[in-house]
Amino acid sequence: MTTAFPDTSRLREDKLALRDLVENWVLWRDAGLWEKFRTVWHDDGRMMATWTQGTADEFIAMNRAGWDKGVSILHFLGGSTVEVSDDRAITQTKMTISQRAEVHGVLVDVVCTGRFHDFWERRTGRWGLCLRQPIYEKDRMDTVDPAARLELDPEVLARYPAGYRHLAYLQSSIGYPVKTDMPGLMGRRVDELYATGTQWLAGEPIAWGGYRWGD
Repeated sequence: MTTAFPDTSRLREDKLALRDLVENWVLWRDAGLWEKFRTVWHDDGRMMATWTQGTADEFIAMNRAGWDKGVSILHFLGGSTVEVSDDRAITQTKMTISQRAEVHGVLVDVVCTGRFHDFWERRTGRWGLCLRQPIYEKDRMDTVDPAARLELDPEVLARYPAGYRHLAYLQSSIGYPVKTDMPGLMGRRVDELYATGTQWLAGEPIAWGGYRWGD
């Protein structure tokens, strides 16, 4: 009797390739290398961010426009977990989002800690990003000058979930419409995201953020 074992070498290669794509997303986006950044995505890729939700091309166009206006958003990555099932994969990667801007005339930094929850698919031999949905766990706002004084409007702050309320406060103050129901560390929305990831790995069609994949 013979026992079938998984192809661990291919799985290892897939995991390395996916981690490489996660890292390329951050390095190329934060450096403004837009043509390279586009290669991370499939044509039907979608980005769900606090300040914009749409196609990969729309996301890139808005980032380029913000870049030209001096919008400062940077990312830092931590560890990843990678789940692969045939030609589909889910990755989760610890990250921080750091944004600098003026709020009420005071220069501040907001740092938001969370995870990138990514949906990948291999098509014609190439892994590409179908959907990125960040999970926002906690955030804070600090004045760049420690001696500066800043007072936030508590009613505005309370409009947004605890995981990204300071980030939302900053982004809304510079004119971005901020989505108010993004997944956090716990709760219904993150449970729905995990369930959608399970469906994706099982090869089922999924729907998220008004879009569908796998029909």
